[in-house]
Amino acid sequence: MSNASILRACHCCGLVHRVPPIGVRDEAFCVRCATRLAVKAHPRSRSRAAAFAAAGLVLYPLAVGLPIMRIEQFGQVNATNIWSGAIGLLSGGELAVGVVVFLCSIVAPVLKLLAMLALSMPRSLLGRRHRAMTYRFVEWIGRWGMVDVLLVAVLVALVKLGSWAEVAPGPGLMAFASVVVLSVLSSAVFEPHAIWEDDR
Repeated sequence: MSNASILRACHCCGLVHRVPPIGVRDEAFCVRCATRLAVKAHPRSRSRAAAFAAAGLVLYPLAVGLPIMRIEQFGQVNATNIWSGAIGLLSGGELAVGVVVFLCSIVAPVLKLLAMLALSMPRSLLGRRHRAMTYRFVEWIGRWGMVDVLLVAVLVALVKLGSWAEVAPGPGLMAFASVVVLSVLSSAVFEPHAIWEDDR
């Protein structure tokens, strides 16, 4: 980055400041509400985001492939994972629910993790404006992260209405929850200011 002063808007009150170059240990604060201004991205912001995203991608096949729940009904035990559940819904004619589960539980998580990994690369193949668009895509797709969890909760509640069925969580549930947590952590530790800063 250049040594000239930069413009930074306070994320609390919106006041725009002209911030001069400051030292590594110094901080800048809003003159209106005293909120700390993010003048420069943390030097480990990208590496931390990349680590969380890579860990989520490692766990992703387990989250999709391992049984997410075990249902015992009339003495028969069925264990299903997210992939077979989505395909079963689509093949069974439940197109609306099947498409939602497929997009929100299979497509969206891996796209978000891959996007965060691309944003975290020090010298990405994407230009700055493309990285900004990718970051906006990550923010948009993150809003749909809880839809699949809600569907699973509704499904379990419906099955539990009958005393003739027993539902138990499978190992895939922990793997899927870990992927969701790692995805949230990856986007939380990433500082979007790093998109516009010069690569080191």
